[in-house]
Amino acid sequence: MEYISFILICIGILFNFFGCIGLMRLPDVYNRLQSATKCVTLGTCSILLGVLFHYGFVEAGVKAIIAIPLLFFGATVAAHALVKGAYIFGVKLGDKSVKDDYKDVPKS
Repeated sequence: MEYISFILICIGILFNFFGCIGLMRLPDVYNRLQSATKCVTLGTCSILLGVLFHYGFVEAGVKAIIAIPLLFFGATVAAHALVKGAYIFGVKLGDKSVKDDYKDVPKS
């Protein structure tokens, strides 16, 4: 079990690292939020699964089980709200953006 938890934690650290690189390298706020939401959520959930496999169903493992769905749903809903708010506020898409899905939707 220690090997599984070590592998899951390493995968989680890698995903978090890639999410941080995406935050620094991507061109606009929409791409940065996508990178942060997908990579960091997946990485943190992987780390929490590693904690569950390492400790088992004791206090730390139960907290990890509870934190995974809270983080998953909370981060995705928060990122969607931030993107929608940035779009309504008038933050422009990047120069290389191909499609604007909200272009024809009334701002309300």
